[in-house]
Amino acid sequence: MKLEEFDYYLPSGFIAQKPIKPRDHSRLMVLNRSGKKIQHKIFKDVKNYLKKGDLLVLNNTKVLPARLYGFKEKTKGKVEVLLLESIEGKCWEVLVRPGKIVHSGTKIIFGPELEGIIKDKNEEKGSYLIRFNCKGNFKEILNKIGQMPIPPYIKEELKTGNDYQTVYAVHDGSIAAPTAGLHFTKPLLKELTQKGIEIIYLTLHVGRGTFEPIRVSKVEEHKMDSEFYSISSEVAKKINQAHAEKRRIISVGTTTTRTLESAFNFNQDGIVSGSNWSNIFIYPEYKFKVVDVLVTNFHLPQSTPLMLAAAFIGKDFLFRAYQEAIREKYRFYSFGDAMIII
Repeated sequence: MKLEEFDYYLPSGFIAQKPIKPRDHSRLMVLNRSGKKIQHKIFKDVKNYLKKGDLLVLNNTKVLPARLYGFKEKTKGKVEVLLLESIEGKCWEVLVRPGKIVHSGTKIIFGPELEGIIKDKNEEKGSYLIRFNCKGNFKEILNKIGQMPIPPYIKEELKTGNDYQTVYAVHDGSIAAPTAGLHFTKPLLKELTQKGIEIIYLTLHVGRGTFEPIRVSKVEEHKMDSEFYSISSEVAKKINQAHAEKRRIISVGTTTTRTLESAFNFNQDGIVSGSNWSNIFIYPEYKFKVVDVLVTNFHLPQSTPLMLAAAFIGKDFLFRAYQEAIREKYRFYSFGDAMIII
């Protein structure tokens, strides 16, 4: 498949700059795979498309304030650092802007409590290894001086970092939010539970793999960066039980979906619990083993989340839905509206 097959034009005014409040009042496009029908609702109506016995699976990762601003000790040149992955304690894999003027041994000052020294560069990835030296607890310092790594297409400043966290975020580790989950409120989750829908949580720390652009012309040649995930034995048991009983498994977001599909083991005919790394790349013709219903946002052109949605619903139907979303003035991307594919 050619990458250009997954392109579409979106006027800039359709890119949501701030979240809808309350969260569950965003719009919801309902896509029925069997009848190829499209309906327009608001997100809190999602409860009408879920039923007693369904298993709703959410990603409870928490976004780190992973963007740091500092200056080079010698030249005082300004530098922006984005944390990607913790490596052996105080060392992190990071992206640096501007990267061309940063070399091994460069010391970057982020504040009176934190500085870092560039140790190495990964030429293939374009990332760097930095060792942090801090006066105090690194996590506490990061929460004090770090900023939420909102995508570059969002130009407005966040009023609060919680706007870029799900209401059920628990485990620190992501550099981007699992955005399909941003639509849920605590009252809505309570309502779903009261309806007899079982809600469970797994963790995938959203990293570079989720948003890294595809740089090859042939889709099949793209390689996903690995991202860490964890599924408890209790959660795995509930998923496997629902699967065996042919109850629907509702996946919220592409990160949850990739975790479920990564953890499926053919030999055991089910999900394997534990911690692991996922580099699964899902694109059209992929055969889903676990997920029956998908809740997701409207994604960037030529992106891997867009291709996952196309694999789930079919590329032609998905792009027809996107064109209707543009005609109906839906809001796109991280703070945008959602769809449920049933």
